[in-house]
Amino acid sequence: MREVAEETGISGTVLAPLGSIDYWFVTEGRRVHKTVHHYLLRFLGGQLSDADVEVTEVAWVPLEELGSKLAYADERKLAELAGEMIARMDSDTGPDRPSAE
Repeated sequence: MREVAEETGISGTVLAPLGSIDYWFVTEGRRVHKTVHHYLLRFLGGQLSDADVEVTEVAWVPLEELGSKLAYADERKLAELAGEMIARMDSDTGPDRPSAE
């Protein structure tokens, strides 16, 4: 939640873990291994901002368009999982069931 707030200006609360992505990159002549943990968050507030130096661009993207915006297959897989989780949460919230909010 802290990383999302710092890097995007958006605050949220974790609903569920989605998974992790491991990758390597080179910076300043050395090889670095990075693991990024992804979570499904519920938006609580804030304004989108790309002011953080680690961020190139931030945007709200409709879920059905997200897969076409992501460059890597492992990211698209996590986005698909998020969509499935959201659909399940929506179907679990009926007139006689409490909202996930």
